[in-house]
Amino acid sequence: MGEKIIRKNTKEVRIGNKVIGGQNPVLIQSMANTRTEDVKGTIAQIQQLTSAGCEIVRCAVPTMEAAEALGEIKKGITIPLVADIHFDYRLAIAAMEHGADKIRINPGNIGAKEKIQAVVDVAKDRGIPIRVGVNSGSLEQELIEKYHGVTAEGIVESALDKTHMIEEMGYRNLVISIKSSDVLLCVKAHELIADKTDYPLHVGITESGTLTSGNIKSAMGIGMILRQGIGDTIRVSLTGDPLEEIKSAKIILRMLGLRKGGVEVVSCPTCGRTQIDLIRLANQVEDMACSIPLDLKVAVMGCVVNGPGEAKEADIGIAGGVGEGLIFKHGEIYKKVKEEELLSALQYELLHWGE
Repeated sequence: MGEKIIRKNTKEVRIGNKVIGGQNPVLIQSMANTRTEDVKGTIAQIQQLTSAGCEIVRCAVPTMEAAEALGEIKKGITIPLVADIHFDYRLAIAAMEHGADKIRINPGNIGAKEKIQAVVDVAKDRGIPIRVGVNSGSLEQELIEKYHGVTAEGIVESALDKTHMIEEMGYRNLVISIKSSDVLLCVKAHELIADKTDYPLHVGITESGTLTSGNIKSAMGIGMILRQGIGDTIRVSLTGDPLEEIKSAKIILRMLGLRKGGVEVVSCPTCGRTQIDLIRLANQVEDMACSIPLDLKVAVMGCVVNGPGEAKEADIGIAGGVGEGLIFKHGEIYKKVKEEELLSALQYELLHWGE
């Protein structure tokens, strides 16, 4: 086991029924991609995300109808609801009035200070935290000129300027988010800001891309940041089904030792000895196991040569053969089953684990 991560001690911020910061667990976030005005569809997706392990969810609020829908959405979900606001301060106020547990704003695109003050006043009255979000793509021109381009230093200065502005308005119930699609730039920005503030940080690589490239960039960037003890909540941003974001976030946290529990699936890369459709089977096992609340390592191996031997560290595993397969536990063969029964037999063993 690697060296334990020593996490930076940040302020605690309560978001609905969850708390981030301090030494609380790093929480997993995602964002619904339904139209927020579609209350039924949005609730259904958030319930799916919650079942998969999402702990805080965000919804876009581009219209007043969307802001008003938050109240109904809240009735159908059990995790904190964050309203994502751009440009119109009235939407931020309406979102809070309709039950948002937190709002995400970029003060730079809200406009005049009076408008930001109006948002801050409502947040203060209701005790609703504000996530101050800055993206490298929205960096102010004067900071681009000052630092001769989009730099980590410029992103940090922009975020701290906006944070100080809200502090001067009498509010400190804040979370900071500084994101970039450039992995190394994003990592450096987090390293810099972690030394300059003790507000909790929402970590992610923005616009990271599709399932393949987005997962790789997010794992690298978020992993490098968290490994230094920086970060209190994460969102893996992917162009795809938000459920994939939750799966990826759980793996990142588990690999870093920041989260225990949940089935870890390992599988071999296949070779000429493989006699079964291992790729399909491994994906089926991963989908099946994600909802089983066990802290186990499950191996899916392509042949009996690599099965129990190579995967002996696994708690349980399956290995394919010609028309049949093995179930093994802790490197020892447990029983043989027909090839078509491998998945159901493994599921049975997991559901009855420890009995």
